[in-house]
Amino acid sequence: MAITDNVAFLFPGQGSQYVGMGKDLCEHYPVAAQAFQEAEQTLGFSLSQLCFHGPEADLQLTENTQPAVLAVSVAALRVLQSETAVKPAYVAGHSLGEYSALVCVGALSFSDALRIVRERGRLMQAAVPSGTGAMAVIMGLDAAAVSSICKQAEDREVVAPANYNGGGQIVIAGSKAAVVRAMLLAKFGGAKRVVELPVSAPFHCQLMKPAAEGLKRILNDVTIHPFTVGVISNVNAEVNLDAARIKLLLTEQAMRPVRWEESVKRLESLGVSKMLEVGPGRVLKGLVKRISPKIEVDTFEAPQDLARLRNDIK
Repeated sequence: MAITDNVAFLFPGQGSQYVGMGKDLCEHYPVAAQAFQEAEQTLGFSLSQLCFHGPEADLQLTENTQPAVLAVSVAALRVLQSETAVKPAYVAGHSLGEYSALVCVGALSFSDALRIVRERGRLMQAAVPSGTGAMAVIMGLDAAAVSSICKQAEDREVVAPANYNGGGQIVIAGSKAAVVRAMLLAKFGGAKRVVELPVSAPFHCQLMKPAAEGLKRILNDVTIHPFTVGVISNVNAEVNLDAARIKLLLTEQAMRPVRWEESVKRLESLGVSKMLEVGPGRVLKGLVKRISPKIEVDTFEAPQDLARLRNDIK
């Protein structure tokens, strides 16, 4: 991973969490431990205990997952910044990861981001009664086919594409019954694989409108700082350098699809040839390799990754 202007940092979203994440970083690097201390002071509970030891059921709660993934991502980022000279030309994050990206470029303070995503998780969970919403991944159909299937399945309910993840993977979200209808239509329509996802709410669809309205109120009290590194927005897959647009983009993001495939292709078109996933898991690395196989992509979430990156930097 060379120190050039063709590097982008990517930040993972919900679904990348696992018990034990961030533990090795905190044991080896004081800057990582300090990030967790800041998070715990902000949130008022032991985030390190939750991330390092679980229980998994508590970590999987949306209101906990979101600040947990953000904290691990920022802890990893701070280690990366303190131990290497790698700097990104652009940043992007998948859904929740967009908040980590905004912390990276200085648009959001870490403490503000933690407070926002904690409430974002609560709002998303509360927007739809438990058990009435669903999400499913459809493999092997293009965007037009999936959109058509969703239209057929609606029947006065909500179902729509929620994540355009690339590589033939599209996630849909909406009312439980409508999602089930869409899954059946996708199977009959030639999808290679259709799987309902174990999620607590149907994210990135119109059912999240109450969450978006609540998020707008929260963001009204937050300061967005100027920044100079371009952020690829989930909403439109375009580069944003305008601090004044952040609040609207984050509000819309809650109920609009994540355009991840377009985001990766946008970065590629801007000359990015190396990407580094900063934070827990390797979900984004896998997606990038399916979208743009020529892009060099690596991950950083643990001390052993740093040794490898240092060798690549030389």
